[in-house]
Amino acid sequence: MRKVNRTKSNLARLTGLLKGKSSLLIVMQDNPDPDAIGAAVALKELANRTAGLSCSLAYGGAIGRAENRELVNYLGLNFRPFTEVKPEQFDLVALLDTQPGTGNNPLPAGMLPHIVIDHHPISKITRRVAFTDIRSRCGATSTLLWQYLCAARVVPDIPTATALLYGILSDTQDIGRDVTQADIEAMEALYPLANKRMLRQIQHGRVPDAYYQMLAAALAGTRTYANCAVCDLGDVDNADMMGEVADLLLRHERLSWTLCYGVYAGRMLLSLRTQDTQRRADEIIRRIVRGIGTGGGHASMAGGQIPLDKRAAPSRTRLGRMVCRRFLQALEVANRRGKSLIRTPTPERTKAKGR
Repeated sequence: MRKVNRTKSNLARLTGLLKGKSSLLIVMQDNPDPDAIGAAVALKELANRTAGLSCSLAYGGAIGRAENRELVNYLGLNFRPFTEVKPEQFDLVALLDTQPGTGNNPLPAGMLPHIVIDHHPISKITRRVAFTDIRSRCGATSTLLWQYLCAARVVPDIPTATALLYGILSDTQDIGRDVTQADIEAMEALYPLANKRMLRQIQHGRVPDAYYQMLAAALAGTRTYANCAVCDLGDVDNADMMGEVADLLLRHERLSWTLCYGVYAGRMLLSLRTQDTQRRADEIIRRIVRGIGTGGGHASMAGGQIPLDKRAAPSRTRLGRMVCRRFLQALEVANRRGKSLIRTPTPERTKAKGR
């Protein structure tokens, strides 16, 4: 009951802020994931249906993961790169599934949004925002937006319901990670409203040859240290691959922690995953990037970014070694030598096996 009352109270504050305005810019994080996309689409519908606002959706980086591109194509909306919009031309700016000053969104330093809705731990800068709803125990920001739609008695259209459902499923890994009762209730309510055939198509987005080539190189370059794995992807043209490889590696029967990093758009991006219930991924990632970057996340998944300043930063090789060393130190792993996850068979060995 308390959560329902909180959402109704927040909805009243939000609609009061929207009243009398005509335009809203909804900004997602760099390389937005399904949760950010679902939440953004839902806020657009809420603002349009309750206050008649014209909304634009913007993101930083790129939408690279096949499933995310499939979702955006299905929604049929104009998701615009942040570089193509002028925030000052909008009456209001909202930040979803991310917060100001965290380093993982395109909002310029010093620019404060009017609205922040997120499910990550609150940052200091966020406390200065006019309207905030931060619930770090919730599994997905899409769950919060679903609650707003319910409180406003707005029934989402089929595409919006599908996006919200996929956003929750994705961020909780099919209710297997960081899930709450609120997330479960949202999924149960959204399922009858969603396009199940389209949901399956989104989840199985098609990928090109280059995807498998990159994946093969990633696995060949992964090293394991006790129950930990570290993968250096080098330069990448798809920032989502760090998280995708980290998720894949965590399925290994011996691994409890996986760290994957690569360089994209002048930054080293890090994705951390764990099945360890004794230590939190967001705390470990902050130890890794302390003094050189920013990071955050949840108990079982986290991400970070380290700017690469050519004039002052260490070489990428040395920076990668530093990241690996800090990761292993944070987890108190004694053996730092490591070994390859997979062994590439030599021609002689392959020929012998064929006899």
